Amino acid sequence: MCIRDRGKAILKLIKASTGELFLDGENISAYHGEQLHALRTAVQMVFQDPFASLNPRMRVGDIIEEGMISLDVEASARARQLRIAELLERVGLSADMRWRYPHEFSGGQRQRIGLARALALDPDVLIADEPVSALDVSVQAQVLRLRAEFRERLGLSVLFITHYLRVAGQVCDSIAVMRYGEIVEFGRTETVFNAPVHPYTQALFAAVPGRDWSLRRSAAAKRQHP
Repeated sequence: MCIRDRGKAILKLIKASTGELFLDGENISAYHGEQLHALRTAVQMVFQDPFASLNPRMRVGDIIEEGMISLDVEASARARQLRIAELLERVGLSADMRWRYPHEFSGGQRQRIGLARALALDPDVLIADEPVSALDVSVQAQVLRLRAEFRERLGLSVLFITHYLRVAGQVCDSIAVMRYGEIVEFGRTETVFNAPVHPYTQALFAAVPGRDWSLRRSAAAKRQHP
C-alpha cells in the first residue's frame, strides 16, 4: 500500500491490509454502518489531484452540496445554499462561482473548491494528500496559508501527507517519516529536523541542498505561537 493509499485507508475508502486505526483513542478499524457514516463526517480529505477529484459534469455548488446531502449535514436546501456561498467566500472564491464547472478554474482554485467541499461537513480531522504538489510555488504558498488559517480558526487536526520536506517543515507541528510503509521516526518538527536520529531521515535531509531547518522552523513557530 503506497503512502497515499494510507490516507484513503484512514477514511476507509479502501481496506487496510494490516494495522489498526484510532481516532480520539477509539479503535475505528472495524467501523461499519452508522459508525462509518459518523466517521465520514468527522474525517474529510483533500485529494492530491484537484481536477480528478472533482466530477467534471457537476457544477461546483452541486459538488460541495453532494456530501452535505448524503451525510445529512444540512436538512434544508436553503441552508445548504447559504453554506455553499459562505464556504466559497471563505476559501477566497466568489459565491456566484457555484454555477461554474471544474474545468473553468485554475489548479489553485480547484484545490480551494476541494477544501470547501471538505469543510462543508464540519470535520474534526482533515487529511491533506499531497495538496500542493501539482501547483506552482506561488500558488502553493497561498493554499498552504489558507489551510493554516482554517486549522487555527476551526481547531482542525490535519494529517498532511507530502514528499516535500520544506513544505512539511513549514506547516507541520509533528513529523512521521515513513520508509517502505513503516514509520521509522516520529517527533516534534523542530526535533526531527534539527537532530534526526534514523539513518533514513538523515539521508533524506542530506539530499536537500542549502537547507537551514532550524532558522526556518524557528521563525514559523514564533509566528504561530508568539
